[in-house]
Order: sequence, then C-alpha cells, then structure tokens
Amino acid sequence: MIVTVTPNTALDVTYTVDGLRPGDVHRVREVRHRAGGKGVNVARVLHTLGADVRAIFTAGGATGTAVAGDLAAAGIPATAVPIGGETRRTTTVLADDGSVTLLNEPGPRLTEDEWQAFAAAVRARKPDVLVCSGSLPPGAGGYAGLLGRALSILDTSGEALLAGLAGRPSVVKPNADELREVTGLRDPVAAATELREAGAGAVVVSLGPEGLLAVTGSGIWHAAPSTVLSGNTTGAGDAVVAALALGLSRAEPWPDILRRAVALSGAAVLGPLAGDVDLAHYEAEQGLVAVRARPD
Repeated sequence: MIVTVTPNTALDVTYTVDGLRPGDVHRVREVRHRAGGKGVNVARVLHTLGADVRAIFTAGGATGTAVAGDLAAAGIPATAVPIGGETRRTTTVLADDGSVTLLNEPGPRLTEDEWQAFAAAVRARKPDVLVCSGSLPPGAGGYAGLLGRALSILDTSGEALLAGLAGRPSVVKPNADELREVTGLRDPVAAATELREAGAGAVVVSLGPEGLLAVTGSGIWHAAPSTVLSGNTTGAGDAVVAALALGLSRAEPWPDILRRAVALSGAAVLGPLAGDVDLAHYEAEQGLVAVRARPD
C-alpha cells in the first residue's frame, strides 16, 4: 500500500475566467470545488491508476467535512484526523490566455495533541511507500518524525524540506526554484548532490517544460517530454510524486520511473483540476519520453 500524508489539507476552489486583470471586476464562468492538498492530489492520481492507496489528512469545520465527503464520493480510501480549526481553502484562477493564478491560505494552527494524533494515525499504517507532501501548518511537528523504515517521498519546500532530511527520505522532489532556495546553488546537479549528502536517498527535480532531473545513488538522468503542453499546471508536481511512489513500490529502475513520471505530469496538465489526469496522453507519452543518462 502507498500512504499519502497531508497535514495542511485544503478545499480547492477553481475559478475559470475570460482574463485576469488586477484591480478589475471579473465574472466567473465556472466554479469547481474539490478535496485538495498535495498528498490528497497524489492519492487521487494513484487511485485513478488503480493503485492500492490511502490518504491521511487533517479535517476541521465545515470545510474539512466537505473535503472528507468529496474523497468518499470519489471512492478514495482515506483517514481524516479531526482538528479544531477550519480547514483552509486554496483558490486557483484559470484564465483563457493560459495563465494560472494560485491563492493559498496558510492553514489553521494545530495543537500539540492534534499533531500527535495525526502522527499516530500515520504510524498506525505499515505502507510500502509513505508520501509526505505539501506545506506544514502552524504547530506541526515536522515531517522527519513521520518517516520510518518504509520507502518514502518528501515533497515540500523551505525549512520543512531541510528539516525533513533528518528523517532520511528515500526521495525528495523539489522544483528548480525550491532547490535553489534551500541550497543557494544554481547548478541543479550540485544542489541535488548537497541534499543527498544531507540525508536524501535521491533527488528528483521538476524542471517545468524541460522535464525531470534525477540525481540518485545509481546515476544521474534527465527525462524530457516529447512536447510542451499548455493547461492547468497546479497538479503536475503531484502527478510526478504519484509516479515516483508507484515506481518505488514496484522496485522499477530509475529510467522507467522517470518515463512514467514525465508522462503522468503531462497528463495532469491536460486535466481540468489538480488530481485529474488524461489517461490517453499518459499511455501514449510513456513511449515517447526521452531519458538520457548524464555523467556524474
């Protein structure tokens, strides 16, 4: 089983507009609501692919109830850990010119008892792969304490990423900006190597339309898509994590994992909401992704 962990759950609200103009009044053509947070998105993608997955998440107030209800309606196995604060909302504005604007609330503060209950819910599972994703809400104790002996993926940024390295995650997945922020290095290979020296088993860097860079103990690879796609990019990184988790659970070689990850990322860009994937694109693209080994 793959278990995804989302301590800073959200109800994702997506607005579709003709164009986004600061200071102007906009008429929203369409509003969609969905359970969100990075780990929840990962679980949704894995569920779509037929994987054995469970999402563990915090849920508070009416918004938390809506998140839990949406996951139940989608048939995604989930464990909700109650909290006193109201679960946050995130807002995505999709404009017809292709721009994507995100407004992310910080999330409610967790008490010490709430964090310990959340950690206990995670430890109660015995996953093949544990996925820890997203920002940490105020009061959270950090990801390092959640990582155990199972294979693990850490997808966060800033101080949460640096502190999480103490748990020795199997893989960390920053994007290029997040990697530069925590290391101060512009060369992604050098920066990824620094994270490996600090505790990460492997580092997979999202390079946007240029694909993925993987710096691992068995080699360095660059995986590039066959074409650049336009669409909703908000769930692309979570689709990459889903592919990494699936590949780790099957003990696949890195080139195969990266082909799936790039293909699934593109399939997420074509999906209307974070967590959606275009399965036809995913199946076709896997054979077209170019994976090249790089010298150490």
